[in-house]
Amino acid sequence: MKIWQAYGSEHSANLVMIGRFKTEDDAAKAKHIIEMISEGVQADVDAGRIKLGEPPERYTDEAQRQLRQVKVHSLAPGELEQFVYDISVELKGTEIVITTDEIDVSAFMKVLFDGGARIEVYSAHEYPRPGEVEPGDR
Repeated sequence: MKIWQAYGSEHSANLVMIGRFKTEDDAAKAKHIIEMISEGVQADVDAGRIKLGEPPERYTDEAQRQLRQVKVHSLAPGELEQFVYDISVELKGTEIVITTDEIDVSAFMKVLFDGGARIEVYSAHEYPRPGEVEPGDR
């Protein structure tokens, strides 16, 4: 008989990342870059060039071309699959608000940072959005 010993949790991160940009154009450009990379990574996944759960050690030719095109040079090959996670990316004027249950969001932080954003990251479990119940008020 084998006994499985591993760490696991049903607890989601409920993570919120806000990138605040100097201009609405800067924010829109960063959102466009996130969308372009996401589409490219999804195409690599669909074509079998990237397998989810097995982060690549090297960029695919398509990923290299696309990252050069959008001028993003800080992402590691293993971070690319973050772009196909279940993540919401919302443009609100000079802000991009990213929400997810994932904890691995370094790729998004790098894109926002490269675009000139000031970045705030927090758990919505501890700091709900305006209009939601505060943790001590439940």
